[in-house]
Amino acid sequence: MKALTYEGPHSIRYSEMRDAVPMGDRGAVVEVSLCGICGSDLHIYGGHGFTPELGYCVGHEAVGVVAAIGHGVEQIKVGDRVMVPASVGCGTCNPCRVGMVISCERGAAGCYGLGPRLQGSQAEAVAVPFADSNLVRIDDSISDEAAVVLSDNLPTAWFGARRARIAPGDTVAVVGLGPVGLMSIASAFAMGAARVFAIDLVADRRSRAEALGAEAFDAADARAAIAESTRGRKCDVVLEAVGADATIQLSIDLAGVGGRVSVVGVNQTRAFPFDMQKVQVFNLEFTIGLCSVQYELPTLLRLVSAGKIKPEVVVSHRMQLRDGADAYAMFANRTDGVSKVVLTPN
Repeated sequence: MKALTYEGPHSIRYSEMRDAVPMGDRGAVVEVSLCGICGSDLHIYGGHGFTPELGYCVGHEAVGVVAAIGHGVEQIKVGDRVMVPASVGCGTCNPCRVGMVISCERGAAGCYGLGPRLQGSQAEAVAVPFADSNLVRIDDSISDEAAVVLSDNLPTAWFGARRARIAPGDTVAVVGLGPVGLMSIASAFAMGAARVFAIDLVADRRSRAEALGAEAFDAADARAAIAESTRGRKCDVVLEAVGADATIQLSIDLAGVGGRVSVVGVNQTRAFPFDMQKVQVFNLEFTIGLCSVQYELPTLLRLVSAGKIKPEVVVSHRMQLRDGADAYAMFANRTDGVSKVVLTPN
């Protein structure tokens, strides 16, 4: 089968790989209809991956049709149209049973496309372990584009907003306006935020945020503009969707007294210069974590079906899988007004 593989910093190749096969009796293979490039894939692309190994398939966002199942799969059938949540768990331990797969007690927690242990979904097909808990059947009311965003970007945004306990009337800032940041804006409004400030260096991204109802600022102007706009109160909640040290620090600076900062951007810094005195004096709450997609999906599928959130609005480019190297370069360099790139394998 054809797949996108990581071959070194800034090197993605359209490669031939072994066909995907079920991973044991409880595994399945999904023929991919559409897959996406996530902002966190750019960490790998830039040479800051989670393993030094090369040649593995990347990506963790996909929708498709079940092509094969193991003998132990009970709920998923061949021919089912399914979404492939980015997060993976065993499905049988107590945390996994309630959807908290990141806390899997049997060591199965993971994500596709971070290394050869669990090959990625930017391919013609993807092998899914423990298919009954790691696949979600979807009906035709959910488009392929929406399903790809639901596999990671929207749940991650909702997770960050939920942990920040956004309440009706809150003033919220979103730092970083990639797909997760844009979905953070949508999540904040769905939870009742009165105002949402949107911060990014890229003008095209700020325009997309404004189309969702946010008040957008360049990062260089954000501190002064938000302080002035709120008469010094700043923000009740700040959602960070980049993961850089500088944007996390900006997020802390934008929170008002008693504010809540929630970080979902991927950060690999082992010694972040956290100003404990400032956080304590301002009674700030700070949270950072990884999303269990399965836990967030029941709520989000209802909201999307009801039209309260429209995940597909973040998709800007639909390209062919064979053009994956160009898609990665465009996304990494923020050219051509890119927001979200989805790839068609066939």
